[in-house]
Amino acid sequence: MQVLQRQWDPTFSQHSYGFRPGRSAHQAVAQAQQYIVAGYGWVVDLDLEKFFDRVNHDKLMGQIANRVEDKRLLKLIRAFLNAGVMENGLVRPSVEGTPQGGPLSPLLSNLVLDELDRELERRGHRFVRYADDSNIYVRSERAGQRVMESITHFITHKLKLKVNESKSAVARPQERKFLGFSFMAGPEVKRVIAPKALERFKQRIREITRKVKGVSIKTTMEELASYMRGWRGYFGFCETPEVLIALTRWVRLRLRAALWRQWKTPRRRRAELIALGVTERLASNTAGSGRGPWHLARSKALSVGLSNAYFRSLGLPSLFGTC
Repeated sequence: MQVLQRQWDPTFSQHSYGFRPGRSAHQAVAQAQQYIVAGYGWVVDLDLEKFFDRVNHDKLMGQIANRVEDKRLLKLIRAFLNAGVMENGLVRPSVEGTPQGGPLSPLLSNLVLDELDRELERRGHRFVRYADDSNIYVRSERAGQRVMESITHFITHKLKLKVNESKSAVARPQERKFLGFSFMAGPEVKRVIAPKALERFKQRIREITRKVKGVSIKTTMEELASYMRGWRGYFGFCETPEVLIALTRWVRLRLRAALWRQWKTPRRRRAELIALGVTERLASNTAGSGRGPWHLARSKALSVGLSNAYFRSLGLPSLFGTC
């Protein structure tokens, strides 16, 4: 992979961003944003069905043979493709597809889809491709439907691959997601986090904060911090800081509610709040409240005792600035 990538990568399309050195998903999203700003307000969103499982071996080997003369190397790559997969201790032969997780598969996928890139370039389209996720930007819905029909025909008959019709569509970019992002409608085109990505974040935070009951707060914080830093590293590329600020506040509310449940009894709750600097009167009133944990997470007592500074001292990162 390391040897072939150095040779092949410079020959790939500038519109291809996936699994390539010096290129990233953020660059792909930014390029898509530029097309929308330029007036290409419709997207042909193409999703290839089980792409890694459907690559035709003979066709792929023909493409490799155009670039590689050494028959020993061709034999080695063919063996890699035919190695099969192990299921329940038994090896099942693979007659098509590239092994998912194999180090050579991403490079071979770019080789297969370079033919698609060249066809789109030949037709003069504005497009972005990241692995098997391709977005073509056009000026009208009618143009999008024409492109969808002709490119689907090309993919099916020329590349011998299949377009997933249920996941592909011609739509406004604001209605679709691309690499976890979408775009805000209006005079100013902004990158926003796609709704499904936000929901996955919240679901993961719920899973982690539910564990507070059975593990130490330190362990929970370490897991939270690791996940949140990684998530911020990718989705911090959005242009809606208010969403990141709101999510950070929501995480703190989840932690306050989780700790309130962990403390269980009114007596312990009162003692914990006082130890955290809450006045005795406020601690007593809050500990004796019949309200639920999620409601009390917003109370003055928990905001004072389990303050933003308290969580920062435990290592909880912010998703944006110092909110």
